[in-house]
Amino acid sequence: MPKRSPKAPKPTTTKQGQNQRRKKKPARKKRGLGTLILFWPFALFQKITSAFPLAIRLPARLIGHPAILCLYALIPMSIFYYGRARQFDMGKVSEMPERTIVYDRRGVELGRIHGEKRDIIKFADIAPDFLSAILAREDERFFAHGGVDWIGFGRATLRNIKDQSMTQGASTITMQLARNSYRLQAEPLSFSHIIQELDRKFLEIAVSYRIESNYEKDEILQHYVNRIFWGHSIRGIEEASRTYFEKRAKDLTLSESALLAGIVRGPNAFSPFKDIENSRYERDSTLQRMVDASVLNQEEADAAKNEPIEVRPEWRRVFHDSWAMDSVRRELERILEDENIEFGGLQITTTIDNLVQKKAEEALDQHLRKFERGGGYKHQTRAQWLELKEPRPTPQYMQGSVVVIENLTGAIVATVGGRDADESKFNRASQAKRQIGSTFKPFVYLAAFDHGLRPETMVSDDPLRRGEVRGAGGWSPSNSDRKFIGMQPASIGLIRSRNTMSVRVGNFAGIDYVKDIATSVGFERELSGDPTAFLGTLDASPEELASAYTVFPNRGVRYPPRLIAEIRNRDGGIEYQNPLISYDAVKAGSAWTTSRILHQVMERGTGATAKRLGFNKPCAGKTGTTNDYRDAWFVGYTSSLTCAVWVGMDKPQKTIEKGYGSVLALPVWTEVMKTADRLGYQADGLDSKLSFKDCRICRVSGKRATPACEAAGEAYSDSIPVDLLPADTDICMQHMESEPSRSGKRPPKAVAVDQLPQTPEAPKAIPVEDSPPRAIPVEEDVPRAIPVDP
Repeated sequence: MPKRSPKAPKPTTTKQGQNQRRKKKPARKKRGLGTLILFWPFALFQKITSAFPLAIRLPARLIGHPAILCLYALIPMSIFYYGRARQFDMGKVSEMPERTIVYDRRGVELGRIHGEKRDIIKFADIAPDFLSAILAREDERFFAHGGVDWIGFGRATLRNIKDQSMTQGASTITMQLARNSYRLQAEPLSFSHIIQELDRKFLEIAVSYRIESNYEKDEILQHYVNRIFWGHSIRGIEEASRTYFEKRAKDLTLSESALLAGIVRGPNAFSPFKDIENSRYERDSTLQRMVDASVLNQEEADAAKNEPIEVRPEWRRVFHDSWAMDSVRRELERILEDENIEFGGLQITTTIDNLVQKKAEEALDQHLRKFERGGGYKHQTRAQWLELKEPRPTPQYMQGSVVVIENLTGAIVATVGGRDADESKFNRASQAKRQIGSTFKPFVYLAAFDHGLRPETMVSDDPLRRGEVRGAGGWSPSNSDRKFIGMQPASIGLIRSRNTMSVRVGNFAGIDYVKDIATSVGFERELSGDPTAFLGTLDASPEELASAYTVFPNRGVRYPPRLIAEIRNRDGGIEYQNPLISYDAVKAGSAWTTSRILHQVMERGTGATAKRLGFNKPCAGKTGTTNDYRDAWFVGYTSSLTCAVWVGMDKPQKTIEKGYGSVLALPVWTEVMKTADRLGYQADGLDSKLSFKDCRICRVSGKRATPACEAAGEAYSDSIPVDLLPADTDICMQHMESEPSRSGKRPPKAVAVDQLPQTPEAPKAIPVEDSPPRAIPVEEDVPRAIPVDP
């Protein structure tokens, strides 16, 4: 047996010796500072759970570690989406497009335009029952959460997992408000709908927390119910209440509140206008939810369920346009920027008087219906057009237009562009340009009065001679009665609308000067340069003509037409104000002189029908009819208002036989003015405040009379506006050259105005070979003799 080495240790059997022989474990590596900072939640969780029994420790760690991992992902995501949410302006939550409200001059609502079909209201103006109903239906824990209902979110998530769908969104009212207020979908993620929707949902949550931190709960609820979509283009609780139940939101009953809250999730499908039974089901379901939420007791819910559903009748659901609103829309396009118009929320005060407006619309249609029912009417009637199947073609029935303007402001009191604004969108009040016929003649006479013509100056009504009128050539217009009545005072030419006299008067004034007058009083198109223009071949709209005529009662001053008086924004600030603007369009004396003659037109001329129709107040005006009775006009005024009426076919053609202005247009004017007078637009006397001076005038020349004029019996006394008074040296030269008769008096010598000494503005007519086309305008004659004012 070999000998042991003395250095070999002796084997031991002690416990200590056994432990020493065991293999030592390697020493643990110390964790770095970065690792501790980054993974301390895991370490902490590990240490906490190490003391748990194995049966608890293992499941806890299986759940805890992934949860901590999710937390690691949630922190950067929160920072990322919070940063994106910061980009949204929280002020936009309370800003939303709403309808612009249009009022008439009395504060009566005319209608609503632009923006969205919404009327924003305050929290206090909402029925408490509706607020309870919408909370029970959409967000029962609204006042308990901070923007996101995590309990509901968890429940919805489990339901989606179970159903393997994404039907449950768990959106709170705040989240819905965020979604409705901002565009949250990221277009770069459109390649994947699922990713895009998840991104939207996370951003929606972040924005919801921002909304909650910027607004009180009542404010959030207010903005939410003002944004809700209720079908049929309806947005907001106030508009929904008005549309469905014709009442304010604060007046909704419990049953009505529950119905509106119930149809929010499917407004088009559950609309009571479409399916009343679906609406009833949604109402009852909402009421039951209110019971479950302890908002109602069962008895109250049952009573509301038994109430009948009464919504707006079908015949009142159709929106009807109006000519006043059509004109406002056109005017807004001229005044405001497009973005201001489309966003809406404005309050527009117009110059329209809705009572006069309605009467004008009614009077025009009723009057034209009489002719459509009469014998001999050969065109389509409005009744026949209405019987056609949808879609109906463009109407071919007789149309008309009425425009009423306030003299001393230019304010448009009424504007009617046709028989019905729903049936035709062509606004004839402002868009139609039709020949105005004899209604232009007063401006021709006014121009001549500027050059010294007087109402008693004698003018020939005989046929025109070749070369007598500049530019006429061999043209010689006839009168409507095919007669010529010889020498007459100039006033007769206007009272009886004599064509031959009017051409001579215009020739005396000069076509260029008449052009200037037409432009000055507001006609947009330039007057033609041939003498047919003196008879009214100018094309103009009823609005232009009415505005031009205001210079007569205004003593030469014109206020351009104005429809919108003021525009305020949603905060009540003035966005636009239309100031009164006026200018001296024509000489005051000439305007007054012409107006005096137009007053005689209403007394014993072509406008005398107005008295027979019951309008006996002081007024003045002129009828107008174009060739073949294509256009019938009447323009007249009182001291307060001027009104123009046109009747005709959209495609110029004969209306009816003898369709004169006094037949088709004047009766409408009469009805409108009678109503306006009753409403306070007083028709006082047409007296002038001008200064006048008496002098002796020669009836033949219109100049200061001389002893020779006195001897010839042609001198008369006249009170003349001072701005038209002939100079002391502007004396008659006609009778001074005449030889006395045997009786010692010079014989009367009537000379047509074109034979009078010419002024620089009215050059003497020279023969022109080219003949203009035959005059279009005609006018009815007054068959009886008309006495001449002394």
